[in-house]
Amino acid sequence: MRIRIDHETRYSYDRAARFIVQVLRLTPRSTEGQQVRDWRIETDIDARLRRSEDAFGNIVHTLYTERPTDALMVRVTGEVATIDTGGVLRGSPERLSPLVFLRDTPLTAADAALRALADEIGPGGDTLTRLHRLMEAINTQVAFMVGSTTADHTAADAYAQRQGVCQDHAQIFISAARRMGIPARYISGHLHRSDGIEDQEAAHAWAEAWVPDLGWVGFDAANGISPTEHYVRVACGLDALGASPIRGTSYGGGGETMAVALRVRQMQQTQQQQQSQGIY
Repeated sequence: MRIRIDHETRYSYDRAARFIVQVLRLTPRSTEGQQVRDWRIETDIDARLRRSEDAFGNIVHTLYTERPTDALMVRVTGEVATIDTGGVLRGSPERLSPLVFLRDTPLTAADAALRALADEIGPGGDTLTRLHRLMEAINTQVAFMVGSTTADHTAADAYAQRQGVCQDHAQIFISAARRMGIPARYISGHLHRSDGIEDQEAAHAWAEAWVPDLGWVGFDAANGISPTEHYVRVACGLDALGASPIRGTSYGGGGETMAVALRVRQMQQTQQQQQSQGIY
């Protein structure tokens, strides 16, 4: 599948911010399951973009503004060719031991209810089977509810409320998996929706867990499936903050508002041919 992504984030400030720094985890890398055909990041102001990689192997761009500004736009456009690998991640650089991803964070710390969820899955079956049972349990018990949570919402809060967005489903899965002794991590990316809806309110999120003899395997508890060719993997982290597409700070500027526009669509063969000929 050939997936095109157009992702625009706009910030506006009550008064001109003297200096803005943004860390952007917006660029996917090629793996066996996805090949990045074209990708670019643009801004509408004078700014510097410095590319690097973090400890998790994510491609990171750090944005620094050059002068005071009362608005900032970051636009990402690109295309990724994907195939279905059954959710198994291969061809991604792994600089850290999987055991690093047993470490809890404030967003993924398990309370009594999450510990009980992990215990309910039980020790029976192999690791992959237990993880699929966990994913199915979360998908059944936690309703998907747009706008029901915030960026700092914890797994424990979301599970107690029995509702959340994909970020919450992923962090609940991570929290319980770690309680089960299985390394797990948070993934941010994009989902091409099979229902034909292209305009979306936000990027997607799911989890990966370490399975002996397979390596990292994806689990999307919000949808109850492992990632397919409809998924574009962008960044990983210990939790939602660690894999956040954009994090940063501004000096001065007062209040800040943010608006996101995202379109994820499949390119048809005719569009691909036209683009290769410089027509599209």
